[in-house]
Amino acid sequence: MAPRIVVVEDEEALALILRYNLEAEGYSVETIARGDEAELRLKEEVPDVLILDWMLPGLSGVELCRRLRQRSETERLPIIMVTARGEEGERVRGLSVGADDYVVKPFSTPELLARVRAMLRRVKPEKIASHLTAGDIDLDRETHRVRRAGREVKLGPTEFKLLEFFMQAPGRVFSREQLLDGVWGRDIYVDERTVDVHVGRLRKAINRGRQRDPIRTVRGAGYSLDEQFAARAPVRDVAESS
Repeated sequence: MAPRIVVVEDEEALALILRYNLEAEGYSVETIARGDEAELRLKEEVPDVLILDWMLPGLSGVELCRRLRQRSETERLPIIMVTARGEEGERVRGLSVGADDYVVKPFSTPELLARVRAMLRRVKPEKIASHLTAGDIDLDRETHRVRRAGREVKLGPTEFKLLEFFMQAPGRVFSREQLLDGVWGRDIYVDERTVDVHVGRLRKAINRGRQRDPIRTVRGAGYSLDEQFAARAPVRDVAESS
């Protein structure tokens, strides 16, 4: 799925500009105006990159950054701090509390987008890679094609997104609610049973004959892409290689 970016910015006009440009780049974007609200939201779900304003109502960006670095779930969260404070001492302070990068207002939007891309390439390359591979399955994000053991697999749009979501985090177990948020999105209401239907369709499409099922059902928890399957070297289908 698209990399998820959270923007914590209380200037509404700037937040809208950042959201528009980030979404135009293909990112999933959430904007939050208060530091205390952002702290609560980040306890629920950790994004791929956090763009954090220095001065915020409720809780300052500097203090929020410091607290995030103290939590195991967010200690490695990529944070870009945005502020009007351009003095060297202030930049040092921002970096010392845990910010990974620092952008001074007014800034160039293309520059900020370039910094986001560079950070994703460094810490989460799977989020922007054009190809994902797990075992003998290859997924091409640019052409929306999937091949398994050399044969092309026909998938509908939702099954493609579901497989892509799984392949980004082999071994991680996703609940049905997490899959609904990640694949369908928070703004669309879909019954949790719909996840089971589409997982079934995905399995039917990618599994042929005695091929190993890469999707693991975890009773009472959800689904995951089997990490042992993902780690296997790809083997071409005999029918394809003959």
